[in-house]
Amino acid sequence: MINIQTFFIVAIGFLLGAIFFGGSSAVLDSTNTTEFCTSCHSMKINHEEYKESMHFKNPSGVIAGCSDCHVPKELGPKLWAKLVAAKDVYHELVGTIDSKEKFEARRWEMANRVWDKMRATDSRECRSCHSFDAMDLAEQDKMARKKHEDAEQKGKTCIDCHKGIAHEEPDEPDNESQVN
Repeated sequence: MINIQTFFIVAIGFLLGAIFFGGSSAVLDSTNTTEFCTSCHSMKINHEEYKESMHFKNPSGVIAGCSDCHVPKELGPKLWAKLVAAKDVYHELVGTIDSKEKFEARRWEMANRVWDKMRATDSRECRSCHSFDAMDLAEQDKMARKKHEDAEQKGKTCIDCHKGIAHEEPDEPDNESQVN
């Protein structure tokens, strides 16, 4: 089992390594592949859900990988995202999310962390492919058109309406004691 001190040493090492190799986009790009992201047992659970989503299987054949939704394009935010993602490796190593049951027990907490990040960045990664300006609302069905018009006027962000679009949306715990 890894203690917190070891985790911070690993995280600092990761950060220093990322800075050292920052000039090489090849290093960062290799950690942005879906294969890399899903190499941990716990992320295989998400991967199976994702393979059934519109971001993987759709009429146009366009695939959005893990990094398209979870990793910023700009270097500074990208490095920060990589550092923050080290917590997933930590939780995998210490056994917090190393089984489907443990993963599911923490799914609500993990999903909310991602949703909060997306709200804080105005769904930056979503908008790299989907933007209100590029939407042809006339081609959308009446309900989608109305919802997108309302969302734009009210300053809503993608995740406010599209939770569960690529992964199963977790059930909210019955009470606060179930949230870790």
